[in-house]
Amino acid sequence: MKLIKFHSEEIHQKDFAKELRANVNAYFKDNNLSPKGNYVMVIKTISVYALYVLPILAIYYFQLSFLWTLLMFILAGIGTAGVGMSVMHDSLHNSYSKHKWVNTVMGWSMYIIGSNVFNWKIQHNIFHHAYTNIDGLDEDIQTRWIMRFSEQTPLKPIHKYQYLYSLPLYTMMTFSMLLGDLPQLIGYYETGLMEKHLGKPKFEFSLMIGVKLVYLFVLIGLPIIFTPLLWWQVLLAFTAMHMVAGFIFSLIFQMAHIVEGVVQPTADENNVTDNEWMVHQLMTTANFAPRNHLLNWYVGGLNFQVEHHLFPNVCHLHYPKIAKIVEATANKYGVPYLQNDTLWKAIVSHLKRLKELGRPMVNA
Repeated sequence: MKLIKFHSEEIHQKDFAKELRANVNAYFKDNNLSPKGNYVMVIKTISVYALYVLPILAIYYFQLSFLWTLLMFILAGIGTAGVGMSVMHDSLHNSYSKHKWVNTVMGWSMYIIGSNVFNWKIQHNIFHHAYTNIDGLDEDIQTRWIMRFSEQTPLKPIHKYQYLYSLPLYTMMTFSMLLGDLPQLIGYYETGLMEKHLGKPKFEFSLMIGVKLVYLFVLIGLPIIFTPLLWWQVLLAFTAMHMVAGFIFSLIFQMAHIVEGVVQPTADENNVTDNEWMVHQLMTTANFAPRNHLLNWYVGGLNFQVEHHLFPNVCHLHYPKIAKIVEATANKYGVPYLQNDTLWKAIVSHLKRLKELGRPMVNA
């Protein structure tokens, strides 16, 4: 795997990056603020965990019927996505708290929703954030089954319809993590990425398998044992939970990088791109629905993906404020600042982009 470097001969790109960092640092210094989370993160954590845990507990306590159980699992799916976006995501970027141990503990939320911390840190924190929208490095845009997210990957006849079947397929995202984490970890081991990032094979494999077995036992085994529900009813409810969580996760992440106007740069023969890293992030990322406060709260600020990619170690609670700084600085230097004003516009833009990626001329 060949890594690339970001470099531009344009002096205004370097000046932009320097001034943007200075402006954002000044915001925190002048307002005597920590870039990490505060008591609001504690309240949010309790809230989203309650949305995840309480519906499951209600199944046991009230011995609910199948239809009520199905509803509880659907609510738990909404909670699952909330925990992942509002708690786990910041924690694994070390932005939840200024204390390392707090970030570590809260990052274990990844295990509680059935996935794996080590895999996420490699795929998301390292490759997606460092090499956003670059084919071959950013796993988020690699071809998945019948979905084509990259201009550089082979175009197949079925891709012309992907804008039609994409949304139903997004319901499978968390299932793909639940079932695909092990093959992914094996891949990281075989390519040397596990060793490079200080992973201990016996520990990582044992932890992954153990966590998933416990997760499946708690959410499938225990309801079968301790409630009147039939096994197929529990499996159906569990499936519904994952479909809801998967759909939310997928759509939120896709609307940041697979939309109109966002580019997918390539490197030259020397593995160098012609933009500075910060400019690259602005060209490959888009915000959406910045004035939707309820959405912003629930998705953990992921509607401010531009700010998140520029400053991943800053807690998402600060994104709405620093977004104004980022946009003003970008406008000053003529750097693109991409944004869809509403959630609906972002969804439509995503589907239009998928339609473009299904056409032959994109691959030309």
